[in-house]
Amino acid sequence: MELVRPEMRYFESFVEGIKRVAITDESFFRFEVRDLDEILGDPDTFIAKQQSTAGGGDPVILSDGSSVPRLPSINRWMWDGEVSGRIQLRWAEGTTDLPPYCLGHIGYGVFPWKRQRGYASEALRQILPEARKLGLAFVEITTDIDNVLSQKVIASNGGIIFEKFVKPESSGGGEAIKFRIQL
Repeated sequence: MELVRPEMRYFESFVEGIKRVAITDESFFRFEVRDLDEILGDPDTFIAKQQSTAGGGDPVILSDGSSVPRLPSINRWMWDGEVSGRIQLRWAEGTTDLPPYCLGHIGYGVFPWKRQRGYASEALRQILPEARKLGLAFVEITTDIDNVLSQKVIASNGGIIFEKFVKPESSGGGEAIKFRIQL
């Protein structure tokens, strides 16, 4: 598995994965599922938004319907001959701090039929150098308290539990754990 920049040559595979995951109620891909008609209507704009190193642009609509400013970010797709998931790195310029609505620097998801192959661990390992290039001293990653597999992924990449907390309702609520990985 390798991380690839979202490009048109991978787009059809990504869309097929999103269509397939739409019936599984997979929460990590909820924005892509929600916006699938828009994505299909303007693939070029969708691809361009996957590398938003300046931030800005259209606001992000959270689960509760509220909108927040878009942070600078990069997305990579997990590729093993087809798109298998995605990982996103986001940051705020000049600081390691994130606004309260952003629960971590990195988020990732693997399509359910591609799990248990080490893809999440490998994707996280491959995205960490990108965070270093940005000058971040560390990254924080949040996972639900009952998501033991994700906790193992983060720990396998040097993550140490930093904080246990309750997520705001705008992020789905519930207990969570924040890990920190020193870069």
